[in-house]
Amino acid sequence: MPFVRIAPVLGVVVMVFALTMAVPWAVAASLHDGAAGVWSAPMLGTLLVGAGVWAWGRRRVGDEPDLLPRDGMLLVVLAWTVLPAVAAVPLWVYFRDTAQPITVTQAYFETMSALTTTGATVLVGLDDLPPSINLWRGQLQWIGGMGILVLAVAILPMLGVGGQLFRAESTGPMKDARLTPRIRETAKGLWSVYAVISLACLLAYRWGGMSWLDAWIHMFTTMSLGGMSSHDASFAHFQSPRLEWLATFFMLVASGSFALYFAAVVKRSPLRILRDAEWRGTWWLMLASSVFIAALLVVRGTVADPGEALRLAAFNVVSVASTTGYATTDYLQWPVFAPLWMLMLSGMATSAGSTGAGVKMLRLLILLKLARRELARIIHPRVVNPVTIGGRVVDAPTVYGVLAFMLVYGGTIAVLTMAMLLTELPFDTAFSAVVTCVNNTGPGLGEVGPVGNYAGLTSVQLWICALAMLMGRLEMLSFLVLFTPDYWRK
Repeated sequence: MPFVRIAPVLGVVVMVFALTMAVPWAVAASLHDGAAGVWSAPMLGTLLVGAGVWAWGRRRVGDEPDLLPRDGMLLVVLAWTVLPAVAAVPLWVYFRDTAQPITVTQAYFETMSALTTTGATVLVGLDDLPPSINLWRGQLQWIGGMGILVLAVAILPMLGVGGQLFRAESTGPMKDARLTPRIRETAKGLWSVYAVISLACLLAYRWGGMSWLDAWIHMFTTMSLGGMSSHDASFAHFQSPRLEWLATFFMLVASGSFALYFAAVVKRSPLRILRDAEWRGTWWLMLASSVFIAALLVVRGTVADPGEALRLAAFNVVSVASTTGYATTDYLQWPVFAPLWMLMLSGMATSAGSTGAGVKMLRLLILLKLARRELARIIHPRVVNPVTIGGRVVDAPTVYGVLAFMLVYGGTIAVLTMAMLLTELPFDTAFSAVVTCVNNTGPGLGEVGPVGNYAGLTSVQLWICALAMLMGRLEMLSFLVLFTPDYWRK
């Protein structure tokens, strides 16, 4: 059985994840924030559970050298299902004894949102939460940004988990390409780039005026494109144009492919980044949209000063388009075109290999070039006009994979939206909640807009949204394959 084969690896992943609780525990103990007692028992319990799963699996499978491709898929899905449950325990324990306790469903939703870098929240009074709780939410987003399983591959080479696992966790239509000969070195390289840029973001936020704690939390949630904040007002809390421009820059950086940045470092060719078609498409789309919406705000009289309009538009457009989800204003009060266009951008304005989700710019480019080719064939039926990206021909399996993804992507949004409507949720809230959860963005329209959150949703609605986040993080097909009969046949 696949589960037996992956049990040792899943056990180690759970144990490694348990150790990450040591960070908020240390913060709580050093700052005496009143939450020190909620970390030790969950950390110890998680370690014991992980060790038990590991030991049971090792007795059953012994020293099997590698996983099959289908085992990698199951491991990814189980990890992204189990780890939020583990992460939810400290939150539930802390809030259980407060004036505003949260349910198990709400705790699981919060941590699923964090690990999938969605950024949707059911919590209120963030400014008054213990620093360790807010740090935990941000840390979960940073870990989830590049994938807890890639981290496990990077630091646990003794597991023997090979390339199939990394490809199962990687995102984007060209995820089979290797950057280094060994998958472990690739994972280490990606995390090294991620860590270096994260450090730069941390220091920039501190220089911009944030406290060290706020800088750490917002670095976590900026680089992961997650957007959870330690303040109810989100980034508007700081009232700092300097910090907004810094955040805009680092969100744009994180929207690019970390694999591309790693390749540029390895090849010692920074120009490789500028020549990348997907990187250029991602940046141009977000920058052009920012300028257009800024002009719209001025023309419609929403914002009088062009400089302020550009700052507001750039920050909020890049935030939503990059699937981060910070907000500095209630952009639902802007001309209706603006929030709807921003919602559309959240599905396409990030690169494959970034920490964002959604359709990805690479798929969009392939679809646009495919459409152009078909238009050319109508006029010239015999013309040979392959789809190319960056001068390279995109093979037929990749094109078919993109078309299949788009079909499943649209179908997932339609089905889950109808499920939300069955719970009598207004259409704008239902549709936007599903879209932003599938795209791992966070804020939507209506009740779940930039000045609201998901606290008013029922348990059923929260479970639907949690499912949407999970499917979006795993790009649907990696999740749905587990429900096909062929997967379980030997």
